[in-house]
Amino acid sequence: MIEIKEIKIPVTAKDNRLAQQIARRLHLKEAPEYRILRRSIDARKKPDIYYVYTVGVTLSGEEEIVDKLNDKNIMLTNRVSYEIPSPGQMEMQHHPLVIGAGPAGLFCGLLLAKQGYVPVIVERGHSVTERAAQVEAFFAGQPLDTECNVQFGEGGAGAFSDGKLNTQVKDKSGRIPYVLETFVRHGAPEEILYDYRPHVGTDRLLKVVQGLHEEIEAAGGVFLFDTKAVDIRIEDNRVTAVKLSHRGFDTWVKSNHVIFATGHSARDTVSMLYGHDIPMHGKDFAMGVRVEHPAAWIQQAMYGTGEAAKLLPPASYKLACQTKEGRGVYSFCMCPGGYVINASSEEGGIAVNGMSYSGRDGVNSNSAIVVTVKQSDFGSDDPLAGVEMQRKLERAAYQAGKGKVPVQRFADFCKGISTKAFGAVTPQIKGEYAMGNVAECLPDFLRDAIIEGMQTFETSIPGFSNEDVLVSGVESRTSSPVRIERDEGYMTRIAGIYPCGEGAGYAGGILSAAVDGMKVAEAVIRRYQPKK
Repeated sequence: MIEIKEIKIPVTAKDNRLAQQIARRLHLKEAPEYRILRRSIDARKKPDIYYVYTVGVTLSGEEEIVDKLNDKNIMLTNRVSYEIPSPGQMEMQHHPLVIGAGPAGLFCGLLLAKQGYVPVIVERGHSVTERAAQVEAFFAGQPLDTECNVQFGEGGAGAFSDGKLNTQVKDKSGRIPYVLETFVRHGAPEEILYDYRPHVGTDRLLKVVQGLHEEIEAAGGVFLFDTKAVDIRIEDNRVTAVKLSHRGFDTWVKSNHVIFATGHSARDTVSMLYGHDIPMHGKDFAMGVRVEHPAAWIQQAMYGTGEAAKLLPPASYKLACQTKEGRGVYSFCMCPGGYVINASSEEGGIAVNGMSYSGRDGVNSNSAIVVTVKQSDFGSDDPLAGVEMQRKLERAAYQAGKGKVPVQRFADFCKGISTKAFGAVTPQIKGEYAMGNVAECLPDFLRDAIIEGMQTFETSIPGFSNEDVLVSGVESRTSSPVRIERDEGYMTRIAGIYPCGEGAGYAGGILSAAVDGMKVAEAVIRRYQPKK
């Protein structure tokens, strides 16, 4: 395939400029069939805004054509097609258990099912359709279900998010395209295959998860919902069984291959593994708040007021800086035209996140503004000290909002006083909220860094630190504060236990978690034959 980069097309163009540009760049009268490989937006010279494309074409004599054109932006490329590895030779005594049905667990289960291993996928929450109803009831004011909520249930925490699929993972094996193509096959838009910042949206993502479920079952996988792994049995330094709890009934299930893909909020599961001396250590992560701006403010700041700004989808941003003390502050999980959501999973605590529907047509845009939290901030060498720090902030937020999401104007956040009335920005929140003092929920180093970061970001986006911008808290679940140690075979020191995905500290989003789930499945497949 010939890859052609840096094809710029005005956003306002009404004809097929892309085909014309491809033909011109290849010195052809007409463009051959092409495939869009990547699309981004160049808004550096507003109001002139461009789509920037990378495309692929297949022609005869490609090497000769590339040599003749002698263009640094035209080159030969070889796109790798992913292949599931062939089974190994060792005998598998029991079916593998996959604990958790988030992206890591689902893609691990998918590969195992396709190769005939009949994985049993264990999920503490409900199936995705039942879960969606449960979460909507919670948003409407019903009590929190600590086993099925925004964090727990089929699809994982990412199911109630913007559905972003960008990642920093470098992958040469074709896993990332495989994940994206699987999403498209189950209802995600084709644009995720090439957009620079692809997203699905919660409404579509729930359908994608249902499609994945059906594909896994059709391949032989089995799902157990409302079922939690509460203990493990170890003999001769190898896992032999898992204790599963289903609606008050406990049973031991034999397995020598247990993949823990529990997500970053399964604190009880991590504690259970730690109690069995599974090696783990604390790691740096980030905490902070959610901020809300009117989507129109962000659109104008990023794209101006010209015709192109009206044609483009709701704008996103990505901001980062270092404070005077050298602490990192950055935006995280930005949701254009989205909602802040109550993402709590424990009684007596409030955690927030952001979500968008596929249309991203909400009144506000929101993002987490988070600060790097180092192990030295935990005040302890205990691997679970970061978890306790998260809990401390979440409990403070619960008190500040009297059980609801606390919301504060940024001007009041800076002064450390409770908000009495909203100004130019009205909260767009899924779940009950109340005016409160978010600042008092945070340690001084977090609050001061957020204020400095917000004011620094003003230089990139005028109005970012406007006094009426809304702050809600706390954003404590950006990633796991723990990493469960594993070897090159993806196992802990206890043979047959495979830590996987965000909860184990090896991923940071939907796509990277799915890829890590695939890697763990591959490790099992390469060594073992399916149980006969």
